[in-house]
Amino acid sequence: MDTPTELRIATAHRDLLDQVLDKWSLSVLNELCERPSRFNELRRAVPEVTQKSLTGTLRRLERNGIVEREVTSSRPVAVTYRITPLGKTLRHPVDVLLEWAEQNMPRIEAARDRFDEELDRV
Repeated sequence: MDTPTELRIATAHRDLLDQVLDKWSLSVLNELCERPSRFNELRRAVPEVTQKSLTGTLRRLERNGIVEREVTSSRPVAVTYRITPLGKTLRHPVDVLLEWAEQNMPRIEAARDRFDEELDRV
């Protein structure tokens, strides 16, 4: 029987995952996987996100090489965001995590219910 390897998450890895797998990043990446988009198109596609949060999300994704921005010198200046080849490599691991979540959601919801019931008794 194989011995499971110890799960080690370095600070740099944790920081990266926090930045590229947070709530807004996943929504933005989902949109950009379909097609390049301008800022306001992303705002309309993810209406719950504030302008400030979307700006921060796009900057983090750009800094990590997941998204690139292209500035078109027109009046007014137009900025288009697109997923990079590196960003496209995130699709498979994210799909695996989402599949795991889908398969295990009933068990997770049951665990949450048990936990909440226990809290209510205290």
